[in-house]
Amino acid sequence: MKPPEPKSRSPLDPRRAKDHLAAMQSENPLIADIAKLLNSAAGTVAGMGREARDAARERMKEGLGGLDFVSREEFDTVKLMAAKAREENEALKARIEALEAALNAKPKK
Repeated sequence: MKPPEPKSRSPLDPRRAKDHLAAMQSENPLIADIAKLLNSAAGTVAGMGREARDAARERMKEGLGGLDFVSREEFDTVKLMAAKAREENEALKARIEALEAALNAKPKK
């Protein structure tokens, strides 16, 4: 058994909202065509925006490409290589100083 339907419907009642939406929809073909036209125009404008953004990104890459910028990976790699070379240089400097000290400590003939 169905529960009895209330005599007065609330404005938030889903059945009433459905009736309200049906009354709001127009059957005028001109308005429907205008709505379709505006919808497709919005899609076209969005597509044009994406194309403009992509074209600007490509132009920036081309412009910056001629400036010899390096990627972060390349920079970090060269930075590590320089640190290693500095350490090797310090070790070699200490070795040379030790050899010079040993050479100077020998009696001359």
